[in-house]
Amino acid sequence: MTVTEPLRAPGKTPRGYVVIGRTVAIPMRRASVLAGAGLLGLLVVAAVATLTWGRLGLDLADLPAALLGDAEGKDRFVFNRLRGPRLTVAIGVGAALGLSGALFQSVTRNPLGSPDVIGLSAGAGAGAAICALMFPDTVPVAVGALLGAVLAMALVYVSTGTGFRNPARLVVAGIGVAAMGAAVTQYVVYALERDKASVLTAYVNGSLTARSWTDATTIWLVLLAAAPLTALVSRRLDIGEMGDDIAEGLGSEPRKAKTLAVVLAIALSAAAVSVSGPIAFIALTAPQIAKRLTRSSGPHLLLSGLTGGLLLVAADLCAQQLPLLEDLPVGIYTMAIGGAYLGYLLVREWRRGVL
Repeated sequence: MTVTEPLRAPGKTPRGYVVIGRTVAIPMRRASVLAGAGLLGLLVVAAVATLTWGRLGLDLADLPAALLGDAEGKDRFVFNRLRGPRLTVAIGVGAALGLSGALFQSVTRNPLGSPDVIGLSAGAGAGAAICALMFPDTVPVAVGALLGAVLAMALVYVSTGTGFRNPARLVVAGIGVAAMGAAVTQYVVYALERDKASVLTAYVNGSLTARSWTDATTIWLVLLAAAPLTALVSRRLDIGEMGDDIAEGLGSEPRKAKTLAVVLAIALSAAAVSVSGPIAFIALTAPQIAKRLTRSSGPHLLLSGLTGGLLLVAADLCAQQLPLLEDLPVGIYTMAIGGAYLGYLLVREWRRGVL
C-alpha cells in the first residue's frame, strides 16, 4: 500500500512506514524486518561454512580473494568448480521453491498447497528426466521441466472439478498426479542403461552435486525475471486473504492475481527442478516458517524465499559434511525433515475438520 498524499507532519515518519520523499510511504512491519535480518544473517553464516568447512574448504582468510575472483591454484579450483556454483545454486533453488510454495499456499489458502503435495514437482521432475535422458539433444531440460509442471497442474485442475478452490480435493488430486509423475520417472530409470539410471536416481532425489555456473545463471535469471511480477502480485494476494468479494470491492482483481500467482509458481518450481531435480518439502515448509516468524497474515514472499534458501543451504551443508551419510543427495535430507512436518500439518488440518 502506498500513500500518495502529502504527509501531514513533514519530517516525521508515520509509525510502521518507510517514507520516500514527502508523498510516498511504504508499509514496513517491524517483525518482518527483524525476521528478514535474522534469516539473512543465518544464510551468510551457512554460506561461509559451506565454502570453508571440510578437507577442501577454503581458509577463512582466503575467502575474500576467492569471492573477488583473485584466488589461485587449489582455491580457485575449489571455489569455481566445487563449492561456489553449488552454493549459488542452493540459494537460488531454495529461494525459488520457497516463493513457489508461498504463492501456492496463498492462492489455495491451504498450508498443504505446495508444489510437492499437489504434484507440480513430480510432474516437472518427470518432464525433465524424459528430456534430459531420453531426448538429450532434442528438447532442453528446462523446457521439459516446464512442460511437465504445466501438464501436472492441468491434470490437477481438471480432476478436482473445482479448479484450485477446494483444498481437500486439491490435495487428493495432487497426490494422485504426483504418483503418476513418480511412475513415469521410475519407468525412465528402468528403461535406461544402468550407468545412466544411476545418474538419474540421484537426480530424481534432488542433488546439488557437480553444479556449474551455467546452472546458477539459469535459476538466478528466472528469479530476477520473476521478481517484479512477484512484487506486483504480493499486495493483491495480501488483500485477497480478506475474501474475493472484499478484494473485488477494493479493485484488486483476485482472479487475475491468482492466475498470475499460479503461473509464477509453476515457472519458479520448474526452473528449480531443471537445475537440481525435484528437491522435496522446501516449498512446503519455508512459507510456514516465515509466517510463524512474523505471526501475521499475508503471503510473506520475500521471507519465504530467504527461508527456502537457508533451509536448502543448511541441508546441503549436512549432505557434504556429515561423515556417516556422505554423498547422499540433498533431497533425502529435506525429505526426512519435510515428511515429518507434512505429517504434522495433515494431523492438524484433520483435527480442524479441513480434511
